[in-house]
Amino acid sequence: MRSIGLLGAISIGIGGMVGGGIFAVLGEAVSLAHGATAVAFGIAGLVAILTAYSYAKFSVVYQSEGGTVTFIDKAFGDNILSGSVNLMLWLSYLVTISLYATAFASYGETFFTYKSIWLYHGLISVSIILPAVINLVSASFVGKSETFIVILKVSLLILVIVAGASYVDTERMSPQNWGTPFSIIVAGMIIFVAYEGFELIANSAEDIENPDKNLPRAFYASVIIVIALYILISVITVGSVSEDALMQAKDYALAIAAEPALGHVGFVLVASAALLSTFSAINATIYGNARLGYIIAKDGKLPRSLMDEEKKSGVPFKGVLYTTVLSLILANTIDLTEIAIIGSAGFLLIFFIVNLSAYKLQKEIDANRIIVSLSSIFAFFALGTLLYHTYSSNPRAVVIFMSFIIVSVLFELIYGRYFRGQFFDRRYKNVQKEKH
Repeated sequence: MRSIGLLGAISIGIGGMVGGGIFAVLGEAVSLAHGATAVAFGIAGLVAILTAYSYAKFSVVYQSEGGTVTFIDKAFGDNILSGSVNLMLWLSYLVTISLYATAFASYGETFFTYKSIWLYHGLISVSIILPAVINLVSASFVGKSETFIVILKVSLLILVIVAGASYVDTERMSPQNWGTPFSIIVAGMIIFVAYEGFELIANSAEDIENPDKNLPRAFYASVIIVIALYILISVITVGSVSEDALMQAKDYALAIAAEPALGHVGFVLVASAALLSTFSAINATIYGNARLGYIIAKDGKLPRSLMDEEKKSGVPFKGVLYTTVLSLILANTIDLTEIAIIGSAGFLLIFFIVNLSAYKLQKEIDANRIIVSLSSIFAFFALGTLLYHTYSSNPRAVVIFMSFIIVSVLFELIYGRYFRGQFFDRRYKNVQKEKH
């Protein structure tokens, strides 16, 4: 039974995007784009809205909780590409959890007078372990309050925008204070991970009322609303706070942006909202990634251990545990900048393949050839620009990202060749036994 209306679908998209990303990457954007931070968010938003077109077209025709996985499988079939992308998507969500966890730790540290590396990593670990426990005990605990959390964090962002509008010094955003054109584009690509999340609407397509109309409306409305929100936030941040102050508080820049208009109370409010928002996002992503692993494993494309679904809560226990352990390792060994780069690169690659899938199936999904061509070109150019810049400034991040791709391809080659056939043979035999 379809139970999600248009507003509910839009809130899924907004909630997915306005998670921990904006709290984590705002300082990164300012460090590269400087006075053109709003432009950088606009460029990233352009890539997001073009990709949302492909998702909207796909979601109407192929309504499935598999979402991205289903779309790529429909276009390219069961092969090395689709199998590798399945694992790459799963790994990318691990990076997203790590990004949210480091943001949680950065804002959490502001409540302590004494700071240490142990406190920072302790906060990272707690922010992952506690949501994992909640998922194992009752996955719906935070999920039931998700609408409230979305309203709260969006309301606080709007409060910062409204209160800070009169404190904006437009001179700080004048062209002479911009970064170079290339650095502005790179900034947009690094912060692209802040737009990741609109694709979650596709995973709920089967539950959305009047899907032919509401799915496209939900994709476009949620992305456009978030683009406007991010641009306004960046204008307030850059326009009301000196860049030196923002760079000193780079990892919690959004809280600093609230101080000119709202004082220390504003700082505490935004920092508290960041903690709640990132915690909620980690909880939802752990659950979503465990479910994604379950769906992929159910089709034989990941080990069957991820199919260990607990009957009462519907949570794949082992999937949650794998997600938790790997996220802890990533979050505690990679810094915030590298995590943002790897996360953005991962989703840009996946969205590029989704756009290519839309181009390949343009007739089947009734997509405009020019738009899906532009979507593919923009996503590819964005990914190439990000990797080119990162290779010269932070080669370790590129190495880690390429390692993810190599692991995904090798896993698909080995697992797909030697184990998947056995999986399907056993499943076929079980089906035949049930028939007899």
